[in-house]
Amino acid sequence: MFWLLAILAYLLGSLSFAILLSRLAGGPDPRASGSGNPGATNMLRVAGKKLAGLTLLGDLLKGLLPILIAKLFGLDLQQQAWIGLAAVLGHLYPLYFRFRGGKGVATAAGMLLGLYPPAALLAIGAWLLVFVLTRTSSLAALIATPLTLPLLAWQQPAALLPVCVLTGLIVWRHRGNLRDLFAGRERRF
Repeated sequence: MFWLLAILAYLLGSLSFAILLSRLAGGPDPRASGSGNPGATNMLRVAGKKLAGLTLLGDLLKGLLPILIAKLFGLDLQQQAWIGLAAVLGHLYPLYFRFRGGKGVATAAGMLLGLYPPAALLAIGAWLLVFVLTRTSSLAALIATPLTLPLLAWQQPAALLPVCVLTGLIVWRHRGNLRDLFAGRERRF
């Protein structure tokens, strides 16, 4: 059951709400506009608040639903976390879009929400605070995701290894943003 749910989570994660919503609305492909990232932040830039909000919701649900399904089937917390990570991998490297996906922040937030809501709330709160102070989405993501690790290590240690892998993937996908942050040329809102 674990492997079947992991594959289904990856396939669900591979759905890019940014690309699909852009196509439905007749808008530009987010991979070819703005930052080139098919995620909620770039959708806000290129398509407006409504499509950005729908993208955010869809991406959150991609991380949350596989966790909830794994819970229904009685899988333990670590298995749930690996299944959630499969959904994030689908978002990062989507089968349906030539493995060219987003950065995984909203899908990771959905995953955390399903695993341990206080960790998700901490990450969302940290993201919002950093974003309000700096107006830089990538910096907010790079601070918010690793911030959940001590809380998980203390409260939900079984999820720690998959969430450490998740954090590494998010940092990896933001490597260009890190270079731009250090060079002082990262985009702000």
